[in-house]
Amino acid sequence: MKKLAATLVVSIGLATPALAEDLTVGVTTTGVPFTFVDTATQKPTGAMVDIAEAIASDTGMTAKFELTAFSALIPALTTGKIDLISAGMFASDKRKEVVDFSTGVYTYGDAMFVAADDDTAYTVDMLKGEAVGAQVGTVFADKLNALGIFSEVKQYDSLADIMRDVKLGRIKAGFGDKPIVAYQISQNPGFGVRLVEGYEPMSQGTVALAVAKDNPELLETVNAALAKMKESGELAKIFAKYGL
Repeated sequence: MKKLAATLVVSIGLATPALAEDLTVGVTTTGVPFTFVDTATQKPTGAMVDIAEAIASDTGMTAKFELTAFSALIPALTTGKIDLISAGMFASDKRKEVVDFSTGVYTYGDAMFVAADDDTAYTVDMLKGEAVGAQVGTVFADKLNALGIFSEVKQYDSLADIMRDVKLGRIKAGFGDKPIVAYQISQNPGFGVRLVEGYEPMSQGTVALAVAKDNPELLETVNAALAKMKESGELAKIFAKYGL
């Protein structure tokens, strides 16, 4: 009987794959204050970095971060280059077709920004016929294109690139994640752009972490850790640390 019991324990252990010791997390450098690189340490930091580290710690894993362009995060996840996306990424219906998202951690909408010396209180309709910009791979770029009212919707790798072209007059306005845009403008007045006050967001979305569809064990682990963090108040403290 002891031998049989031992055999069953081994069989059960083999049937239930253990989580890896390392958790490879995809982050982007352009998502301040969600994910960015600390200029002093040259290491990834931000609210979503702290969340990923807390999840890894809770489950006995070590988080290893891979700096990845925002548009390349999902391809990196689906091809197995990373295990988890922890960035300022909305859990959109389109993305849910290819990856699985955790429970939501933060909700917000988009912001419009224009040149600092332009004090017009723009609405989206007022930009009809103008060229505007958004980050490649974002829901904002998709929504702007779907409106079909602009002369061009230019897509950029980073918000800094959009702000540069807005300041130089190459495009009339830029769109991006409100907390990220607001933080970057407050930290870099030299960008020469301002938020359009009173702008009504095209939509609101909820940020969540993403895992591959063939990794339900990791999704369950992430959700369990997030539930603990919400209950203890740790999640709220992390966002407060970065002014969110």
